[in-house]
Amino acid sequence: MITIQDFLRYNRQMLLPEIGETGQLRIKNAKVLVIGAGGLGCPILQYLATAGVGTLGIIDFDMVEIHNLHRQILYTEADINQPKAAIAAVAIRHLNPEINCLVFNEKLTAANAISILQDFDVIVDGCDNFATRYLVNDTCVALEKPLVYGSILKFEGQLAIFNHNGSKQLRDLFPEPPDPKDVPNCSLNGVMGTLPGIIGTMMAHETLKLIIGLPTLQNELVLFNTLSWQFTKLNF
Repeated sequence: MITIQDFLRYNRQMLLPEIGETGQLRIKNAKVLVIGAGGLGCPILQYLATAGVGTLGIIDFDMVEIHNLHRQILYTEADINQPKAAIAAVAIRHLNPEINCLVFNEKLTAANAISILQDFDVIVDGCDNFATRYLVNDTCVALEKPLVYGSILKFEGQLAIFNHNGSKQLRDLFPEPPDPKDVPNCSLNGVMGTLPGIIGTMMAHETLKLIIGLPTLQNELVLFNTLSWQFTKLNF
């Protein structure tokens, strides 16, 4: 049920007729797993926590490094060499102590993917490599879990919803992962520090819409170039 404390904290979004008390209760009861606590994961976790998602899971096995700090805004210099998942959990509990936070300080693999993902309602993929992306996608398909997908590079981002209400999945768009040698990445090609905030916030927005039951992207891939402010939506 929605408590007085819930109303005081969330009433500005509950005023929206599309959300109201019913929508806020759905948010409160939702269990969302965020894959990766890096550039995308940080804003995703922040906005889902402050919106009142009742249970947030965080899986990441990396440590905080100094080069993360220009874009991974949950962390400070004091957190360097500390595990991202654990530090992120502390930070979002400070943002909203009412939520339940589950930490998985481990690498997602074929051996543990099903056991970790199966207890969550929505999976949000903020990882940075194709092997994990396809593992997450295939596990979501097997478990019939909706997947919020996003990626970033330089000044550009992508966003899609997979495997939701009969919609298509990642392999319908890209059947096989590319050769890692042919894929540009942020480590070698760079990324504007604010870009993960833009795309990560969009991913959190779509996640909340999905939880509430509002219309979301359906067999559509959003391409967003923030250098030219070109916004393209492709059907697949």
